[in-house]
Amino acid sequence: MDSIISYKKSISFVKRFFGVVLAVLGIITFLITGSLMSLIFIIIGLGLNVAEGSEINLSAKTFRTFNSLFGVKIGSWKPIPNFEYISVFKTKENQTVRVVTAETTQKYDVILVNLFYNRNKHMTFYKTNDKKKAFEVADHFKLALEIGVLDATDKEKKWL
Repeated sequence: MDSIISYKKSISFVKRFFGVVLAVLGIITFLITGSLMSLIFIIIGLGLNVAEGSEINLSAKTFRTFNSLFGVKIGSWKPIPNFEYISVFKTKENQTVRVVTAETTQKYDVILVNLFYNRNKHMTFYKTNDKKKAFEVADHFKLALEIGVLDATDKEKKWL
Protein backbone atom coordinates (compact mmCIF):
# COMPACT_ATOMS: atom_id res chain seq x y z
CA MET A 1 0.00 0.00 0.00
CA ASP A 2 1.43 3.36 -1.01
CA SER A 3 1.75 6.07 1.61
CA ILE A 4 0.86 9.29 -0.22
CA ILE A 5 0.72 12.80 1.24
CA SER A 6 -1.54 14.86 -1.00
CA TYR A 7 -2.67 18.49 -0.89
CA LYS A 8 -4.94 20.21 -3.37
CA LYS A 9 -5.79 23.90 -3.39
CA SER A 10 -9.53 24.33 -3.03
CA ILE A 11 -11.59 26.24 -5.57
CA SER A 12 -14.10 28.76 -4.27
CA PHE A 13 -17.78 28.01 -4.75
CA VAL A 14 -18.30 31.11 -6.91
CA LYS A 15 -15.40 30.26 -9.22
CA ARG A 16 -16.55 26.65 -9.55
CA PHE A 17 -20.17 27.75 -10.16
CA PHE A 18 -19.23 30.18 -12.96
CA GLY A 19 -16.92 27.59 -14.48
CA VAL A 20 -19.63 24.95 -14.61
CA VAL A 21 -22.19 27.44 -15.95
CA LEU A 22 -19.84 28.62 -18.72
CA ALA A 23 -18.93 25.04 -19.69
CA VAL A 24 -22.60 23.93 -19.78
CA LEU A 25 -23.64 27.00 -21.79
CA GLY A 26 -20.78 26.35 -24.19
CA ILE A 27 -21.82 22.72 -24.66
CA ILE A 28 -25.48 23.65 -25.18
CA THR A 29 -24.53 26.41 -27.65
CA PHE A 30 -22.24 24.02 -29.53
CA LEU A 31 -24.94 21.35 -29.76
CA ILE A 32 -27.60 23.81 -30.94
CA THR A 33 -25.58 26.01 -33.31
CA GLY A 34 -22.44 24.00 -34.00
CA SER A 35 -20.46 27.23 -33.60
CA LEU A 36 -16.78 26.82 -32.85
CA MET A 37 -16.93 30.03 -30.78
CA SER A 38 -18.82 28.06 -28.13
CA LEU A 39 -15.63 26.05 -27.56
CA ILE A 40 -14.14 29.18 -25.99
CA PHE A 41 -16.84 29.09 -23.29
CA ILE A 42 -16.17 25.39 -22.69
CA ILE A 43 -12.42 25.94 -22.36
CA ILE A 44 -12.82 28.94 -20.03
CA GLY A 45 -15.39 27.08 -17.93
CA LEU A 46 -13.16 24.03 -17.57
CA GLY A 47 -10.16 26.26 -16.85
CA LEU A 48 -11.98 27.85 -13.91
CA ASN A 49 -12.43 24.38 -12.41
CA VAL A 50 -8.77 23.33 -12.55
CA ALA A 51 -7.15 22.99 -9.10
CA GLU A 52 -3.41 22.81 -8.42
CA GLY A 53 -1.90 20.38 -5.97
CA SER A 54 1.09 18.32 -4.90
CA GLU A 55 1.67 14.75 -3.78
CA ILE A 56 4.56 12.86 -2.23
CA ASN A 57 4.58 9.07 -2.36
CA LEU A 58 6.69 8.03 0.63
CA SER A 59 6.75 4.33 -0.30
CA ALA A 60 8.02 4.88 -3.87
CA LYS A 61 10.04 7.99 -2.85
CA THR A 62 8.50 10.10 -5.62
CA PHE A 63 6.62 13.42 -5.84
CA ARG A 64 4.56 15.33 -8.35
CA THR A 65 2.77 18.60 -8.81
CA PHE A 66 -0.51 18.19 -10.61
CA ASN A 67 -3.50 19.94 -12.07
CA SER A 68 -6.83 18.38 -11.19
CA LEU A 69 -10.06 18.73 -13.14
CA PHE A 70 -13.08 17.13 -11.46
CA GLY A 71 -10.84 14.70 -9.55
CA VAL A 72 -8.64 13.65 -12.50
CA LYS A 73 -5.01 14.45 -11.64
CA ILE A 74 -2.49 15.20 -14.38
CA GLY A 75 1.21 15.36 -13.51
CA SER A 76 4.30 13.17 -13.74
CA TRP A 77 6.06 11.48 -10.82
CA LYS A 78 9.70 12.38 -10.14
CA PRO A 79 12.13 10.98 -7.55
CA ILE A 80 12.23 13.00 -4.31
CA PRO A 81 15.54 14.50 -3.22
CA ASN A 82 16.88 14.05 0.31
CA PHE A 83 14.96 16.79 2.14
CA GLU A 84 16.85 18.54 4.95
CA TYR A 85 14.17 20.72 6.54
CA ILE A 86 10.79 22.38 6.08
CA SER A 87 10.32 26.15 6.01
CA VAL A 88 7.01 27.90 6.62
CA PHE A 89 7.53 31.25 4.93
CA LYS A 90 5.34 34.36 4.72
CA THR A 91 5.61 36.53 1.61
CA LYS A 92 3.54 38.74 -0.68
CA GLU A 93 2.09 37.58 -3.95
CA ASN A 94 1.13 39.90 -6.79
CA GLN A 95 -1.83 39.48 -9.08
CA THR A 96 -2.00 41.75 -12.12
CA VAL A 97 -5.25 42.37 -13.99
CA ARG A 98 -5.00 43.96 -17.42
CA VAL A 99 -7.63 45.44 -19.66
CA VAL A 100 -6.91 47.10 -23.00
CA THR A 101 -6.11 50.53 -21.56
CA ALA A 102 -5.72 49.88 -17.84
CA GLU A 103 -3.75 47.69 -15.49
CA THR A 104 -3.86 47.12 -11.75
CA THR A 105 -1.75 44.99 -9.43
CA GLN A 106 -3.01 43.68 -6.13
CA LYS A 107 -0.65 42.41 -3.43
CA TYR A 108 -1.72 40.00 -0.74
CA ASP A 109 -0.03 37.89 1.92
CA VAL A 110 0.56 34.22 1.25
CA ILE A 111 2.22 31.51 3.34
CA LEU A 112 4.38 28.92 1.59
CA VAL A 113 5.51 25.53 2.87
CA ASN A 114 8.89 24.84 1.27
CA LEU A 115 10.89 21.63 1.45
CA PHE A 116 14.65 22.35 1.28
CA TYR A 117 17.35 20.04 -0.09
CA ASN A 118 21.00 20.38 -1.26
CA ARG A 119 21.50 23.27 1.21
CA ASN A 120 19.65 26.06 -0.64
CA LYS A 121 17.39 24.42 -3.23
CA HIS A 122 13.73 24.21 -2.39
CA MET A 123 10.40 22.96 -3.61
CA THR A 124 7.22 24.84 -2.74
CA PHE A 125 4.80 22.12 -1.80
CA TYR A 126 1.88 24.03 -0.34
CA LYS A 127 0.50 27.58 -0.55
CA THR A 128 -2.23 29.07 1.66
CA ASN A 129 -3.47 32.22 3.36
CA ASP A 130 -4.11 30.40 6.65
CA LYS A 131 -1.09 30.26 8.99
CA LYS A 132 -2.63 27.51 11.12
CA LYS A 133 -3.23 25.30 8.05
CA ALA A 134 0.35 25.87 6.84
CA PHE A 135 1.75 24.63 10.15
CA GLU A 136 -0.57 21.60 10.08
CA VAL A 137 0.89 20.67 6.68
CA ALA A 138 4.44 21.31 7.94
CA ASP A 139 3.83 19.10 10.99
CA HIS A 140 2.52 16.35 8.71
CA PHE A 141 5.78 16.50 6.72
CA LYS A 142 7.81 16.67 9.92
CA LEU A 143 6.34 13.38 11.12
CA ALA A 144 6.43 11.66 7.72
CA LEU A 145 9.93 12.73 6.66
CA GLU A 146 11.46 13.05 10.15
CA ILE A 147 12.97 16.50 9.52
CA GLY A 148 12.82 19.87 11.32
CA VAL A 149 10.51 22.82 10.71
CA LEU A 150 11.74 26.42 10.44
CA ASP A 151 9.14 29.09 11.24
CA ALA A 152 9.99 32.02 8.94
CA THR A 153 6.62 33.76 9.17
CA ASP A 154 7.93 36.46 11.53
CA LYS A 155 11.08 38.60 11.43
CA GLU A 156 12.60 36.33 14.08
CA LYS A 157 13.08 32.86 12.57
CA LYS A 158 12.84 29.89 14.92
CA TRP A 159 13.06 26.11 14.79
CA LEU A 160 10.03 24.16 15.96
